[in-house]
Amino acid sequence: MSMAKPAGGFLARDFTASIVVFLVAMPLCMGIAIASGVPPEKGLITGIIGGIVVGALAGSPLQVSGPAAGLAVIVFELIRDQGLSALGPILILAGLIQVVAGIFKLGGWFRAISPAVVHGMLAGIGVLIVVGQFHVLFDAKPMSSGLDNLAAMPGRLLGLDPSNATATELALVIALLTIGVMIAWEKFRPAALRLVPGALLGVVAGTLVAFLFGLDVTRVNVPESIAAAVALPDASIFAKWLDPSVLVAALAIAFIASAETLLSAAAVDKMHDGVRTDYNKELRAQGIGNLLCGAAGALPMTGVIVRSSANVQAGAVTRLSAILHGVWILGFVALLPWLLREIPMATLGAVLVVTGWKLVNVTHVRELFRHHGILPAVIWAATLVIVVAEDLLTGVLVGIGLSLIEVIPHVKRLKLGVDHHEADEHAAISLSGTATFVQLPRLSDALDKAPADKPLTIDVRNLAAVDHSCAELFREWLARRRASGASVTLLGADGRLARLAA
Repeated sequence: MSMAKPAGGFLARDFTASIVVFLVAMPLCMGIAIASGVPPEKGLITGIIGGIVVGALAGSPLQVSGPAAGLAVIVFELIRDQGLSALGPILILAGLIQVVAGIFKLGGWFRAISPAVVHGMLAGIGVLIVVGQFHVLFDAKPMSSGLDNLAAMPGRLLGLDPSNATATELALVIALLTIGVMIAWEKFRPAALRLVPGALLGVVAGTLVAFLFGLDVTRVNVPESIAAAVALPDASIFAKWLDPSVLVAALAIAFIASAETLLSAAAVDKMHDGVRTDYNKELRAQGIGNLLCGAAGALPMTGVIVRSSANVQAGAVTRLSAILHGVWILGFVALLPWLLREIPMATLGAVLVVTGWKLVNVTHVRELFRHHGILPAVIWAATLVIVVAEDLLTGVLVGIGLSLIEVIPHVKRLKLGVDHHEADEHAAISLSGTATFVQLPRLSDALDKAPADKPLTIDVRNLAAVDHSCAELFREWLARRRASGASVTLLGADGRLARLAA
C-alpha cells in the first residue's frame, strides 16, 4: 500500500467499499439482534458504533466491526438467565477488560488459541443459529436451548397445513424464497455484480413479496427514532458489578469477543498486502466499542470476517471505509425507519440460517486432519458438541483443555529460542526448543519481523517439536510469504513442518 497514491483514489475506493459493506451489514445487524433475543435496533446501534468509533480507532485498517453471530448465542443465554437489564453492565465491564488487556499488550496471546478450538466454536455457534432461527422461519420464537430447538424441529414441519395458508405457512414461503435467492445469487451471479451481497437481494425479494401481496406475517419493529433505542445504565449498575455471575459473563464475552476479533484480523491481513494489524491497538479499540455499546444498551461487538472480507474485496484502502459504513447505517435508520418496518421477521431468520450454515465449515476440520492428524479433529468435534449441548464458554474451555494434550510430552522444555541474523542480501532465523501454543506469540512476532525484501532462511534443525497451533501458523505464514513472491527456505524440516513446507 503506497502512500504516494493520490488521496482522491483512496477516497473513491473507500467510498464505494463503504456502500458495499453497509449493504452487507444492514440485514446482519438486525438478524443477529433478533437471534440474540433483543430488538433489531440494538444491533443497528452496535453497527453504528462499530463503524464510526471503532473504525476510527482500529488497529486493523480494513477490518469491520459490529454485532457478530459468534456472540448471539451467549447473549441470548445471558438475557434468558439474567434479563436484558444486565447486558449493559456486563458489556461495560467486558469493554474495560479488553482495554486493559490491550494496554498490557496481551493481544498476541489471543492468537495462541488452537485453530481447532476456534473452528469448532464457530461450527457449534453455526449449528445453534440454524436450529434456533429455523423456528423464526415459521413466525415462531426460538426455544431456550439448542437441544430444545433441535427437538422441536420435526413438530414444526409436521404442523404445516398446505391447504390452510396461515401466517406460519406464509412466513415459511417468504423464508424459503429468501434462502433460494441467496443461494442462487451466490451460484449464478455475474462477475460484474460480484460485490452485490446475496443477503441484500434475499431480504429485498422477501420484503417485496410480503408487501405486494399484503401477507399477514410478523414484521420487524423498529422505533421512529434511533435515539429512543438507546438505554443508558442506571444507578443499579454498581450493584450488578458485585454479582459474581455478571463478572463471569463479562470475562466470557471479553475473552470470546477478543479471540474472534483478533483471529478475524489475522484472516483479513492475509487478504491484502497493506498495513498489518496492531493487535493491541485493535483490542483497545474493541474495548472502547463494547464499553460504549454497554452504555447505550446495545449488543456486544467483534471484528467480523464476512463484512471485513466484503470490505477488502470491494477495494477498500484505509479505515475510512469502515467509518463511512457506520455513517450510512446511522443515516438509513434515522431517515428511513418505515422501510425497515416492512421487512418480514422470517426473511431475517432466513439470512441467519444461511449465515449459520456457512459457519459449519467442514473444510476447516478436513484441512486440520490432513495436515496435523486426528487430535485437532477430535478437539474440533468435542468443542462443537459441547457448545451445542452445554454452552459456548464450556465448549471453548473443553477445547483448550484438550489442546494441552500436545503440550504434556514437552512440559519440561517449553522454551522457544529465536535468533535473528541479517546481512545485506540475506536474512536468517534459527529456532530451537519447542514450538507450542504457549510460545505462539513469540513465534508469530519473529516471523512477522522477517524482512520481506530479502531471501530468508529458517533453520529448524534444533526445533524438538511443533504442535498443530504453531504448525498452522507456519503454514499460513509460508503461504502468504510465497504468494508475495518472497524467497524462503527451511533447513532441517521434517515430519509436520516438511509437509507444510512442500
